Amino acid sequence: MHKVWSFVSRYSVLLIAGAGVALVWANVAPESYHHLVHLPLLTGSPVGAMDAATGQRVLTLHYLINDMAMAFFFALAGKEVWEAVALRGGPLRGKKALTPLIATLGGMAGPVAVYLGLAAAFGLFGQIAHGWAIPTATDIAFSYLVGRIVFGAGHPAIGFLLLLAIADDAGGLIILAIFYPSGDLAPAWLLLSLVAAFGVWGLANRLPRRLDAGRADRPVSSWVRDRLGFWPYLIAGAISWYGFQQAGIHPALGLLPIVPTIPHADTDFGVFAAGESHRPDLLNRIEHALKPPVEGVLFLFGLLNAGVEFGAISAPTWIVLAALVIGKPMGIFAMGAFAARGLRLGLPEGMTLRDLFVLGCVAAIGFTVALFVASVAFAPGAVQDAAKMGALFSLGASVIAISAGRVLRVGRETRFKTETAGMG
Repeated sequence: MHKVWSFVSRYSVLLIAGAGVALVWANVAPESYHHLVHLPLLTGSPVGAMDAATGQRVLTLHYLINDMAMAFFFALAGKEVWEAVALRGGPLRGKKALTPLIATLGGMAGPVAVYLGLAAAFGLFGQIAHGWAIPTATDIAFSYLVGRIVFGAGHPAIGFLLLLAIADDAGGLIILAIFYPSGDLAPAWLLLSLVAAFGVWGLANRLPRRLDAGRADRPVSSWVRDRLGFWPYLIAGAISWYGFQQAGIHPALGLLPIVPTIPHADTDFGVFAAGESHRPDLLNRIEHALKPPVEGVLFLFGLLNAGVEFGAISAPTWIVLAALVIGKPMGIFAMGAFAARGLRLGLPEGMTLRDLFVLGCVAAIGFTVALFVASVAFAPGAVQDAAKMGALFSLGASVIAISAGRVLRVGRETRFKTETAGMG
């Protein structure tokens, strides 16, 4: 568990550091900051944002980070979702996942209802309704950090929170793909991604296993694993990513079709499980090799996306923030309580409805994915900046969650029992 805490702590610190530098820079020297964000690296590139004036693609620093490098972040998130759903022992398999899944539906519907309701009340529905998905996100790393502080390491609410955050991210990936295309849709290009996925699965995964049938030492699979390693999947990932870009679907999701094709273990240890770093399967080796560079990517993501001038704070800021800090706890508590009591699915042993409410407050931290959705939901300008500020302010949900936890005295009994057992 220490390794989990260490990884998520580094992840969080680097992301916050990037966002902090961006906020200071954008408010002290906004011209130089925005020049960096939109710095053109290559004009006439096969990849990049389409310039309407010239009809050519322009690769900018912002596109390089948000649309290309962030694909590795979403691939890591997709890997956790895939294992949770598909592998034996995955936390999103079977009846044990039903209450968190139903609570997740509330945690996504509640913020949308609050967001759209407040947008209508402020007379801004026509201007900002397209950003309805911004407050649906839960930042896995930050919610995990705050959950540890609120509940303690051994509390069953931590596992519940991680299940909810995984399902929330899966829903967020689907929303991004369907409702936030990056350009004119050309779905035929997705065939390229499918060909890449099935091709690499057949040639680098399935075929070697068939050739090894009946041979205990598995020489072909071992040769492919040791000599080729991740390269076939990297090439397939690049092809899939290009297919997503050309299809008009956000290319940051372009590696997701490749994740299930990579040889993986038969069972899941859990989200960010430290034990997975010692597993020999290629999927876990790739994940743990990617974590350090992804931390750097997240620093740059914070740097290039969180630079909002404080003068941009306006009604959309408070609408995004209210949707998170009000809609998330209400939705999670209402639907979670309905599942646990109304449908008699129950909560994990040692977890109460008080814990469920406080857990909803923890899940109100949108930050990373909320920032990302804000950057694709609105064109650059005042509305996007205001929405981003709301996503940044959602870090304040940590204070609300810690305060609610102390007032309701959650987690203390479990920690006491754990400490007492340890002393015995």
